[in-house]
Formats: sequence, structure tokens, C-alpha cells
Amino acid sequence: MKRILVATDKPFALSAIRNIKSVSDKAGYELRLLEKYTEKSQLLEAVADVDAIIIRSDIVDAEVLEAARKLKIVVRAGAGYDNIDLAAAKLKGVVAMNTPGQNANAVAELVFGMMLMQARNRYDGKSGTELMGKKIGIHAFGNVGVNVARIALGFGMKVFAYDPFVKKEVMIAYNVTPVDNEEELYKTCQYVSLHIPANDKTKKSINYQLIKIMPFGATLINTARKEVIDEEALSKMFSERKDFIYLTDIEPSNNAELSRDFAARYFATPKKMGAQTAEANVNAGIAAANQIVRFFENGDTTFQVNK
Repeated sequence: MKRILVATDKPFALSAIRNIKSVSDKAGYELRLLEKYTEKSQLLEAVADVDAIIIRSDIVDAEVLEAARKLKIVVRAGAGYDNIDLAAAKLKGVVAMNTPGQNANAVAELVFGMMLMQARNRYDGKSGTELMGKKIGIHAFGNVGVNVARIALGFGMKVFAYDPFVKKEVMIAYNVTPVDNEEELYKTCQYVSLHIPANDKTKKSINYQLIKIMPFGATLINTARKEVIDEEALSKMFSERKDFIYLTDIEPSNNAELSRDFAARYFATPKKMGAQTAEANVNAGIAAANQIVRFFENGDTTFQVNK
């Protein structure tokens, strides 16, 4: 009998667990839960004899993989997967997957929740601005980017996008104007929403040279990863540009400084909130369970990220 471990410091919703168990039971697998654990040692003990692991923001590093002697697959219930040591997993013969698209709408709605809040001066009673007619740039046109574009068009915004891995014809089909490079995107758009992964090429790539060319009323929204931002550039931009705004669901390292000195133009949620909806929680959990079953029963590696 295959054993699936759901290891989540931040647990899935109860309805998600019920659905994951239903998928597991139907396949004849055993489901185990490790929720709200406080020590890594608890995770190391729990993975010892399982065949598959479902995680959220939990870290699966070389030590965890070494402890998981029978492990064949780990699935990150969500789009990002930088919390998995992909090289170590490959070395151990463990397939790593994510569940792309399952929380895309949740992240996109958060983008607009923060944008609206800021545009209306955080509902302080003073006159604000509207999103209609404004230009928004989408940096990376994947599942989240597509949903941001859909919502932006509904608001009557002018939508632009840059993604070197997506054909321009695809963007045009979504009524989005493609641009040729990052500089053009940032120079054109008052709003820029980040959806790039954190890797060797993108870490600190959102730097001063890039964001300083944004037009008046520059608003940068980051629901991607903390590491893609050059945090020194944020401080510099806030000091030099009284119109610059930064909205994020990932606190930067200089959060205390930015909150103290630029509170009216800076907002960070207390924890990452992009996928924190009941619907995304359930969708990602079910997708992870189904991917594990398809992997064991049919050899399906469609969403493998460490090939």
C-alpha cells in the first residue's frame, strides 16, 4: 500500500483534507497528516516510510529527502516550488511537481484587492483615483498573469505584458498588448504586477534601473517572490520618488523601515496571502493528490519540475 504524507505547517482547510483523503482512499492508499508541526525533527520522522509527500510552503531540502527512504514523489500544492531542493530530489530519484493554475485566480484577485485599497487611499474618506483607463503591465504571462489580464480588462484598464517564454500571438488572443522587453513594460505602465519565479536569473532583477523609469504614480505589486526584488532599490525609490507605491504579500527584509518611513505608500500583508482562499486551498490539494495517483498508476509526470 502506498503512503501519502500531507506535511503542512500551515494546514489545508478541512474540506481540502476530506477531498484529498477521498482521492487517496479511492486509489487504495494510506493518508497521513502532519499539521502545524513546530520542529524539523517532526518532519524528518514523519517522512521516514512514506512514498509521496504533499506540501505547501514547507521546506523539502536534502536532509528531508535523505530521511525519506521510500519517497518517490513530492508535490508542492501551489505554483511556486523554490521550497523544494530540485537538484537533491533529482539526485535521489524523487520526482518533484507543482500544481500550476490552481491558485491563479486567488492571486490575481489579491492583486486587485491591494490595488483598489491603495487607489482609494485605504478608504480613509479622502478622494482617490480609479483604475479604469490606467495602464497595467504584467511581468510574466503564466496562469496568474492571464487571470490578472482578465480582471484588468474588466476594469477597463489598458493591459500590457512581457514574457520571453510566451508567444506574442497568445497575449494578443487575450486582448493584451505584448512588449519586447522589461524596460518597455516598466516605462509604459503606471501599474506593474510581478509574476516571475525566483531563480538565478530573476533574483534582484527588479532593480532601481528598472523601476525608476516607471511613469508618475508608479505602483509595483509583488505577489510572486521576495527574492526577485532588489530591496535597496525600494528604499531608494521611496526616498527619491514621492509618487512611488509598493504593494506586496511578501514582507521584504526592510519591512520595518518601509512601514515606519513610507506607511502611506507601502503595504505588506503579515504573511503570504496569494493562495489563501478556500477555493484555492481545496483546488491545489485535490490536484496534488490526483497527480500523485496518476504518477503511481500511469507514470504521469506532466507537472514534473526537476526533469
